[in-house]
Amino acid sequence: MDSQTLILAVVMAALVWLVIGLVGIFRALDFTLISRWLFPLGAGVSLAVALLALVALASDKQELILPFGLPGLPFHLRLDALSSFFLFLLGAASAGISIYAAGYSRKADGRALGLQCLLYHIFLASMVFVLLANDGYAFMVAWETMALSSFFLVTAEHRHAEIRRAGYLYLLLAHIGAMAILLSFGVMAGSAGDYTFDAMRAFKGSDFWETAAFLLALFGFGAKAGLLPLHVWLPEAHPAAPSPVSAMMSGIMLKTAIYGLLRVGFDLLQAHTWWWGLLLLLVGLASALFGVVFSAVQTDMKRLLAYSSIENVGLIVLGMGLALIFSAFSMLSFAALALTATLYHCLNHAFFKSLLFLSTGSVLHATGERNLGKLGGLIHQMPWVAWLALIGVLASAGLPPLNGFVSEWLLLQSFLFTPEVPHGYLNMLLPVFAGAIALVSALAGFTMVKFFGIVFLGQPREEKLAQARDASRLSRLGLLWLGTGCVLLGLMPNVIIALIEPVTRSLIGATLVLDTRAGNWLFLAPYSGERASYSALIFFCGIAVLTLAARYIVHRLYHDRATRVPPWDCGFPLQTGRMQDTSEGYSQPIRRIFSPFFKRTREHPSPFDTRPRYLSIVEDPLWYWLYLPIVWLVERCVRVVDFLQHGRIAVYLTYSFATLIILLVLTRG
Repeated sequence: MDSQTLILAVVMAALVWLVIGLVGIFRALDFTLISRWLFPLGAGVSLAVALLALVALASDKQELILPFGLPGLPFHLRLDALSSFFLFLLGAASAGISIYAAGYSRKADGRALGLQCLLYHIFLASMVFVLLANDGYAFMVAWETMALSSFFLVTAEHRHAEIRRAGYLYLLLAHIGAMAILLSFGVMAGSAGDYTFDAMRAFKGSDFWETAAFLLALFGFGAKAGLLPLHVWLPEAHPAAPSPVSAMMSGIMLKTAIYGLLRVGFDLLQAHTWWWGLLLLLVGLASALFGVVFSAVQTDMKRLLAYSSIENVGLIVLGMGLALIFSAFSMLSFAALALTATLYHCLNHAFFKSLLFLSTGSVLHATGERNLGKLGGLIHQMPWVAWLALIGVLASAGLPPLNGFVSEWLLLQSFLFTPEVPHGYLNMLLPVFAGAIALVSALAGFTMVKFFGIVFLGQPREEKLAQARDASRLSRLGLLWLGTGCVLLGLMPNVIIALIEPVTRSLIGATLVLDTRAGNWLFLAPYSGERASYSALIFFCGIAVLTLAARYIVHRLYHDRATRVPPWDCGFPLQTGRMQDTSEGYSQPIRRIFSPFFKRTREHPSPFDTRPRYLSIVEDPLWYWLYLPIVWLVERCVRVVDFLQHGRIAVYLTYSFATLIILLVLTRG
């Protein structure tokens, strides 16, 4: 194969997305063309990108220089193992999202649907160029295009003030993060000013400048990933965006930030310092705990999933930090295990979180409600959505044999090797992180039980829910694609690890060692079958056999004697949906245990109130402790500047005269 065939094919696929978007904007009123042809065609391009990425993973790196840009600054592109893996993630997940979007569209959207088609496919193409960029200039152009297109998608319903506010907050933090990334590239470019990644790899600065470049990259990419304390945009923007856009942002866009951290931390900066890894561990653990606790107490479906994304990004950064620590102490095989868990969870999260966001989109589409307190019993009206959402819920909760379990199990396995780290303080700290990960996983399971139980089980809490209808055929196909991905990623861990091996080999110089003596390809046994092994297929077959056996036994023994009767009503024959446990009631123990995490506003009625009203609002304290003081400081500075700029020429001449006198006095002295 030609040395540039694959990368040219990926670039052409991205250009096809742009053409699809342009056709959509020029035929904005043709609903059938956009929803039934353009979005499915975009899904086909996504599949092509995923297949090209799979081929590229088994091939050598390819480079390309595009003939446009600024004079002397053309776009350098590179397709290597790391970018190929994330391109596969992008293509495989976006295929399901695009198919779903085709069925999600409504004729009432009118001309806005054509604009969304354009912005949606620009968003996809810009992420491809982020992953292909091989110099700082091309990377920043693609990065900013990704931020702007996603901003306009988030603010699609811009007539609502809260949506505009969420979009502006997202755009502000995106630009602040972009400035930090640009400064990081500037540090690595050095005095020569060569912004190609090859020159940055050759950067041999002092420990201070390498640390400065890493910290700037952590700040910049952390703002996009939603790491604490730069997370405030994420629970605002995700609920504001249309559901396919929320799925794209959470499932795919957040991973471009993870890609950037991996590119800088493991590729461009060769000096892997152990305390860099410890910093990532601390930030990742704080984000994971914060995200899962706030997710557990949410009453809005999409905000619950948004905080859950913060939790999962925290777990990903935890694995990255552990890989850096192992790499710093030349424990390369253990570093490969931690990095494999990190990349595996990136892929898993792209599938199960996209599936969950799209499932909430179907519920919102059918009921017009996002509040958990006004939902319930939808498994009867929306069985397709309910059962596919259950797959996403079980995967997000980290239960076998689905994909979420495999990556979290590998991450915990990597922590079991931390006692071999030759550093006393780290030996004391790292087991604490392992225990915290177990706590996060348990709370994630609690949250997912709440999400599925409140939305789909029990009785409807509102009469209008009886009118809800299941997702359309195209939307079901998109959900089914993502649900099938969750199952396959869980049942074939050895195949996925084989796809990840070229990435770990290129970044660390080692791959995960699987103990084949533990059995055949059915078993996943890192290092030693005696130490730990797992077989997803055997686990799955065991569950299936036990379920079928139980059903057969019950049917054979009790079928002739079984009678249908109403369920036991606990002595209350007039139960309604309002008597069920609410979202607030379900999560009350979490609110009490983790009350220091929250800023709570509560309102209780008096005993004599004829119309009692209960109110309990849980807010992010970091918004009040960190961001509002910054807003106050900026406003004070603006007032000072406004005072100086009166717009009168006499005042400006007075400033100039005073400045001249001061300079003369200082010069004479």
